[in-house]
Amino acid sequence: MKILTKALILLVTVFFVACKENDTQIRGWIILSDDMENAVTTIKAAGNYNINHLQLSHHIIHNLKDIRKDAVRKQVNELTGLAHREGIKEVLVWDHSFYDLSYYPDQFKTGPNGTLNLDDPLFWEWYKQDYREMLDLIPDVDGLILTFIETGAYAEKQYSERMLTNEEKLASVVNAIAEVVIEERKKKLYIRTFAYTEDEYANTIGCINHIKNKNVVLMMKETPHDFFLTHPDNAFIGSIDRPTIVEFDTGNEYNGQGVIANTWPEYVMKRWKNFLKRPNVVGYVARTDRYGTTKLIGTANEILLYALKRTTENPEITPDEIYEEFITARYGAEALTPLKNAFKKAYDIVSSSLYTLGTNTANHSAINYDSYASSYSRQVSGKWLDPPVVFVEHGVNMQFHYWKDVIDHIAPAKFKTQNSLMATEVKYVLDRHWVEPVEKMDSTYLSYIITEKQHGSHLALEALSNIEHAQAFLNDTDYKELYRLFRRTYLTAKLHEAVATAYFGSRVYGRGASYRYEGLEAQIISALKMIDTVTAEMESMKDTFPIGQWNWLKDAKTALRYKEKILSELPSDIKI
Repeated sequence: MKILTKALILLVTVFFVACKENDTQIRGWIILSDDMENAVTTIKAAGNYNINHLQLSHHIIHNLKDIRKDAVRKQVNELTGLAHREGIKEVLVWDHSFYDLSYYPDQFKTGPNGTLNLDDPLFWEWYKQDYREMLDLIPDVDGLILTFIETGAYAEKQYSERMLTNEEKLASVVNAIAEVVIEERKKKLYIRTFAYTEDEYANTIGCINHIKNKNVVLMMKETPHDFFLTHPDNAFIGSIDRPTIVEFDTGNEYNGQGVIANTWPEYVMKRWKNFLKRPNVVGYVARTDRYGTTKLIGTANEILLYALKRTTENPEITPDEIYEEFITARYGAEALTPLKNAFKKAYDIVSSSLYTLGTNTANHSAINYDSYASSYSRQVSGKWLDPPVVFVEHGVNMQFHYWKDVIDHIAPAKFKTQNSLMATEVKYVLDRHWVEPVEKMDSTYLSYIITEKQHGSHLALEALSNIEHAQAFLNDTDYKELYRLFRRTYLTAKLHEAVATAYFGSRVYGRGASYRYEGLEAQIISALKMIDTVTAEMESMKDTFPIGQWNWLKDAKTALRYKEKILSELPSDIKI
């Protein structure tokens, strides 16, 4: 009898746990691209992943006001209908509020310098009616994803005598929208947080405390600020007493956008397993593309979506099990070993190519070492670490201080001055004299960079060889798709090796004879020749890759510009 009772209790417990997961756990995707064919493909695949929540964003709809455009409204309504027919319960669209000040009637701009008067009840009535009219145009949409911080007219910059803090002003926007969306329309409202610094996160949390409706759900990025591989997990996730979903960038905005191999389940699993243990976390939502013709579904990079699905179902699952399940189901058991060997190298390839000594040095995946200030201030992972140190593997195998070691040496001097972005984003770095506004690139740091970039190239070549070894076990379509993906990955790594060697080497050379070492000129010339070789190979792959925010082939043109610039700065007697 006791055994039967225990079995019954266990059965009931399992039943209720299953019901809780099925009923309350959010398993979501975000479609960013307005490519209709890819959007339909993605939605039709959602059933295989138990997706119950879909967000339409960015190039489909970024602000709710755009729903008044015929093309936007048509696409949103068509995709919403399809998603519902495919069994996705919640379909939501993105919004940002406030919009630009010009959007709002002049009669409400009675504050100083033409700002909105937030104490005017007529403004809020107009504001809510505007939302009612916009929502009427998309009646089947189930709610909004609202970014309400650092948008358009900046609510915190508008006038109010009644609301004394920025937090209250921001909350007033959410409260007004919640009245319409939740209370009147009985739809869902998720608020998406965003901040560049810990102080801004503190403001966000203060704002959330003023939000009245308890049914407003939080959506927070997996990392603080933006999606970089070297950022820590977002410490604020779970710390606020509201239901929270975690936003994952499986579209890899800064890490190759799926144009190159992003086959690293370990990375997303480690973060998601951490968040699953935290209070208030009720689910995840994952980006499925990065604009244009990029998409995860139907590619090797789909393994990231699979990793989130299986980790949600079984938090004890291992990365090896993910590799084995995904590759076997998608490509067949015979291809498992060589494909697994290739897939597992992707993280180290990208983190040693698009990153330099632990910090991202690509502009939304595009090659850019000398004119993208964010790489050396806003995006540095050291902002979010205490102490701000990183251990770099990739053949270097050393620990560095993010600012005193890495940024002080790799950043051009112009990005370390009191007039630079650094003074705005991380002024404390300048105040503490962790960097100096002078050129610090030297032979030691050049050797670290070259070692790291060569490491990425060697791994990428090995991964491409793994793919070639799998050819006998793959159908022709799958082999071509995988070969092109990993060849692009290899050429990307080689291009970064060539440009970084030439660019950073020329900076050492430019410091004068005392900084030059035997063989430096030859090293630079060899790298410049490599640029020619790699860009020619890239050109041969024209029209064979997806294009998102990052146009992969444009990196070839960028590299050639680096070559010409570096040659123009070298003595005229140095030829290639």
